[in-house]
Amino acid sequence: MGIGTVLLDHGVITQAQLDDAIAQQRSTGERLDRVLVRMGVVDADQVLAAIGDQFHLEVVDLDTTQVDPAVLQTLPASLVQKQRCVPIRSENGTLTVATSDPFELGVLDELRLLTGSSIELVLADDDGLQRFIRANYGVGSDTLDALSAEAGAQVEGKGGGGDDDEIEQAQEASVIKLVNDLLIEAIRERATDVHIEPYEHRLIVRYRIDGVLQRANVPETINRFSAAIISRLKIMANMNIAEKRKPQDGRITLKQRLPDASGRMAIQEFDLRVSVIPMLFGEGVVLRILNKSAVLMELSDLGMPEWIQKGWYGLIERPYGILLVTGPTGSGKSTTLYASLNRIVSDEVKAITVEDPVEYHVGGVNQIQVNQQVGLTFAAGLRSILRHDPDVVMIGEIRDKETAETAIQASLTGHLVFSTLHTNDAPGAMTRLLDMGVEPFLVSSSVEGVLAQRLVRRVCKHCASPYTPDAIDLPPGFEPNDDGTLTRGAGCRECNQTGYRGRIGLYELLKSSDQLRDDIMHGRSAGEITKHALKDGTLQRMSLDGFAKARAGKTTISEVMRVLTV
Repeated sequence: MGIGTVLLDHGVITQAQLDDAIAQQRSTGERLDRVLVRMGVVDADQVLAAIGDQFHLEVVDLDTTQVDPAVLQTLPASLVQKQRCVPIRSENGTLTVATSDPFELGVLDELRLLTGSSIELVLADDDGLQRFIRANYGVGSDTLDALSAEAGAQVEGKGGGGDDDEIEQAQEASVIKLVNDLLIEAIRERATDVHIEPYEHRLIVRYRIDGVLQRANVPETINRFSAAIISRLKIMANMNIAEKRKPQDGRITLKQRLPDASGRMAIQEFDLRVSVIPMLFGEGVVLRILNKSAVLMELSDLGMPEWIQKGWYGLIERPYGILLVTGPTGSGKSTTLYASLNRIVSDEVKAITVEDPVEYHVGGVNQIQVNQQVGLTFAAGLRSILRHDPDVVMIGEIRDKETAETAIQASLTGHLVFSTLHTNDAPGAMTRLLDMGVEPFLVSSSVEGVLAQRLVRRVCKHCASPYTPDAIDLPPGFEPNDDGTLTRGAGCRECNQTGYRGRIGLYELLKSSDQLRDDIMHGRSAGEITKHALKDGTLQRMSLDGFAKARAGKTTISEVMRVLTV
């Protein structure tokens, strides 16, 4: 009896809904119950209850189940991963095993033969089961078991068998699967960066999730294969595997079937920027993950408040001038620029970008990828695209005087120019351009506005709850809500017990004025520019946006203080 029949017999779904789900399943390859959940016909708890009732199985919540480590060792990681079943109890010769698929009855015989015990099945949610396996066995544990069995006692952690041996090991199916497991887990966890760090007796893998680094749960035996893992990544990124003395950069394109925004399984494409640097005990690797299939968002979706939006929309609809978005690496500057471009591009407006890398594909926009090897830099690309008669130009980043001056000349000849700059706040962008050597009169006559931004973690909506903060923990000038409370996340399985899930932007906008132009011409400091802009109302500080979002329960005051200096 299949899962569809079980749900139909229990009156959870209708025959028409089942037929519709089967039709979708044929095109997507998903499990039938997942299709039904995605369609909104049933929820996961209803599916579990129906299957449990049909087979007279106890339903367990693995997220709250504590298991003796000795019990976990009764089944090898390879079998756990292959059959999607985990041991949770062992009593009086009976091993209790949790599964999400009781329809595979052949698994019971395999478990009995392997353990020599009677097997009692209990039912668990598939997502919870996978979380339990990753938490208790580690990412790639089955592959590492297989590698260890193949290698035996001869493998020394750092390789050392010569380049040919390293290449051969890096191309083995087990190593390829292990590296893919690490990358897919990072994508599944919404990581933006993967850090692979070699130490004397261990290899540490960390994921940057919502802007904060977290240790990946990988078995300690991964250290034995660090050389093979790094060699595999270098092969994937088209690097010189024999070069271990100097840094190298490359890129990997990875395609993976994952749920899209609607929950439907779809092929998504990821661009991984790879950097390898020689370190004391091997080569360290950092991968930046860019989702090329990501959907462009509106500025309101990014968290830009209405009072900032109003001023920024007025700026991006101007016919010429320079608009800068500033902030540290990974603060969402490019995403803001894409959302801004997407708002103004039309059949009447031609837009061309020069980027490194091209992070999103924007319809109606001509996008150019920087290529340093052939001399296609930001400055060179900008000079060339001005001959293509654009109305709007976007430069990925102003890094030097040449790029800055070329951008300014483009704005002075009737183009609207977008770009990013690395500064701590909006007023600092002016002094940064002057420090690059750009003439003050060029800066004052071309820059129309500067948007500074940071990203803070959102309070997890699944476990958000009010609390009363201690006055000593609040920054000067900040007041809680009228009832004296704020909001924070208690921690749940959706946010991996962190209390946060996703990120939201904090914004600061500086608009050009006669006073600002005078300050630039006289070379005044960022502090003086800030003072004057606050006085004449052309600067809206980021701290105000951060405090407002903390009071609204979108983030916490500790997150705001983590990214700001108030």
